[in-house]
Amino acid sequence: MRLARVLSAACCAAALWAGSAAAEGRPDPASAARAASAQLEKAALELQGAVDARDRVKALTETIRAYEAGLEAMRDGLRRAAMREAQLSRKLQAREGEIAQLMGVLLTIETAPPPVLMLHPQGPLGSARSGMILAEVTPALNTQAQRLREDLDEVQTLRLLQQNAAKTLEEGLAGVQQARSALSQAIADRTDLPRRFTADPVRTAILISSTETLDGFASGLAEITDEEIPESHADITTRKGQLALPVQGVILHRAGEADAAGIKRAGIVVAARPRALVTAPAPATIRYRGPLLDLGNVVILEPQPDMLIILSGLAEVYGEAGQVIPEGTPVGLMGGEVPEIGAILSLSGDGTGTERSETLYIEVREGGSPVDPETWFRTDKDG
Repeated sequence: MRLARVLSAACCAAALWAGSAAAEGRPDPASAARAASAQLEKAALELQGAVDARDRVKALTETIRAYEAGLEAMRDGLRRAAMREAQLSRKLQAREGEIAQLMGVLLTIETAPPPVLMLHPQGPLGSARSGMILAEVTPALNTQAQRLREDLDEVQTLRLLQQNAAKTLEEGLAGVQQARSALSQAIADRTDLPRRFTADPVRTAILISSTETLDGFASGLAEITDEEIPESHADITTRKGQLALPVQGVILHRAGEADAAGIKRAGIVVAARPRALVTAPAPATIRYRGPLLDLGNVVILEPQPDMLIILSGLAEVYGEAGQVIPEGTPVGLMGGEVPEIGAILSLSGDGTGTERSETLYIEVREGGSPVDPETWFRTDKDG
């Protein structure tokens, strides 16, 4: 009776394990983290070539983007690895009893004398059934033992990966910082950009002091120079709805949505990581860049006549008013402090987005009036 009950329990446990393993699937976060490490190594090589590139600004911009993508992928890979490790640990802990029971079955089978195995309370028919159960259970037990070994190996691999990630992250963060410094210098040295006008600092200061709203300042932009601004024939209407966001991030507030303080704005707010690069989403003229009202540093771009893209909340701004810049040209950096390695690793299991601590406000104006930026920018409108 005891052996029959134990064998029956073993069959149930084996079936439970097999069904669970089939339903779970087997994602591979370790591979994702390794791929991110390769991205960062590639970015490091790109940095070496960017310093001596003919178009250093473009090369360094691409390098910083590569670093940002690699660091993003590394954070995601580590988060997935931590989640997978926790899942496996919970799974193994929850099945300690089942494992012990199965080990007991194996021990009983191995140690019980042959005569005992031949006896069954139900006679020869019961003994035959027990033999059939043994024949079915033994392969299942071997399969589950193999899965257990695989789970334990995966836990060990994931823990080792997370331990080794610190060095990769440290090198990546150092590399992107070096690239940002080189980019700032390359932009300061640039002399090849065409210029539509030269801003007058006195007129600009007067306009700033005489306006109290972004709307008023945008309406008076023509007053920052004493010369007539040449007409632009640029046209990006065919790209409506397809412009990339100026910064890598996620939509925090859409146009017209109230923020935590209950304030509704005409533009969108994008949550980004500290020191993220901000670039021009289209070829444009820089109409203004610098501090403005209570908006922090602001960059106002004119990609076509009667259209302005306003970016505010940057810590650093690049370029000069009047310059005509190509698409993808850096216009600034987000603020904030890059977390220490330990903080980044501790966030690897978070996934709540709290690491995107900086916000970029994006407003689009056509004919002097705000329009929903999402009619121009490519965003996840269902997110």
